Amino acid sequence: MTGTESAPAPRPRRYRTLPEKVGSVVLAFESIVVFLAGLVIYGLRALPDGVADWWGIVAGAVMFVVTVAASGTLRWTWGRVLGWIIQIVIACGAFFVPSILLITIIFGGLWAFAMIGGSRIERRVQQQRLGAEQGSAGGVG
Repeated sequence: MTGTESAPAPRPRRYRTLPEKVGSVVLAFESIVVFLAGLVIYGLRALPDGVADWWGIVAGAVMFVVTVAASGTLRWTWGRVLGWIIQIVIACGAFFVPSILLITIIFGGLWAFAMIGGSRIERRVQQQRLGAEQGSAGGVG
């Protein structure tokens, strides 16, 4: 490179919506708690008779991986649907250990707020941004 050449400008970062930002944080934290819930199911030997206790660890580990992976897919509609399905699967864990219902209530509420409330806030921000652009475009002439 000579002194007159410059590096290409970095590509601007993709805009992430509020539901995508908050939802990915919720799923990331929830993944840790879900793995620990699998350890609790194993430790309490809470699975039905005939099912090996180590399946609790396997279920916790699988849900950990699925939840972490889902946190990266929230830009697409199917990723958000996957997040809702994960909340339902975690709620089903309350059949084995009733205290998992507390996890469901806390993280399910956070997820619902991220998706529903975040979408409302995002729409309002987009409307304000559009109004500001139209106002500045109209005042130029």
